[in-house]
Amino acid sequence: MNTTIKKELKDNGVLILTLNRPEVLNAMNKDMIMGLYEIFQEIEKEKNSRVIIITGEGRGFCSGADLANGGWPSEEGMSEGEIGANNMEIGFNPLIRLITSIDKPVITAINGMAAGGGVGLALSGDLVVASESAKFKLVFGPNLGIIPDVGASWFVPNLVGRARANGMGLLGDDIPSKQAKEWGLIWDYYPDDQFMEETLKIANRLADGAIKGLKAVSKAHNKALSSSLSEQLDHERDTQRVLLDNREFKEGVSAFLGKRTPNFRDLD
Repeated sequence: MNTTIKKELKDNGVLILTLNRPEVLNAMNKDMIMGLYEIFQEIEKEKNSRVIIITGEGRGFCSGADLANGGWPSEEGMSEGEIGANNMEIGFNPLIRLITSIDKPVITAINGMAAGGGVGLALSGDLVVASESAKFKLVFGPNLGIIPDVGASWFVPNLVGRARANGMGLLGDDIPSKQAKEWGLIWDYYPDDQFMEETLKIANRLADGAIKGLKAVSKAHNKALSSSLSEQLDHERDTQRVLLDNREFKEGVSAFLGKRTPNFRDLD
């Protein structure tokens, strides 16, 4: 039984996944990463969950990769670089790809420090919210002499720009939640004692919405970061070709014409 992830499915379809290694600030080892990956694979196939929240147990969200007790496989003669690249290939990278590609909205709820690879995991959500006491810290370059990973080298500069990304990555300073919001690193932050309540309010709004369409919005924005306008127009055309035939769109039009609130929940 994998105890590194706690699961709680609310009646309204909000699934809360809590990183559960508080004694090491939820450092990511093999069990945690592969456990998350397996859960997201299951989520793809079932209909009970509509929105996913990822948060951390205890006083921090995630301190990054577990450098002391990662539990990843290695073979005799493999260098640290070869082991690390293999871990990324079989664990970290597939997880980030799955979180961003799954057809359900993901909220990452940053309840404390997100450091190192924890920043990449934090920013993989479609909506990123934080507690007032939360902080973001890229320790890779200043502390370890390596580049940001777990997607952080893509998320951070695309969200805040090259100058601020370099400041974070070269200096390794703490970025508190207020500053993170001002920079556009996160959507919003809330007082610590109201944080999960506010996060659930957002999740409830999304859970009542057109799930596939909402996730498609986030995917379109991700694609736009590496596309020309012409390529993005093609993506819009190809995506609308699919979404306009979905029951979500038909219900939305029907509700608009009938001057009522759309009911997206009973379409599955």
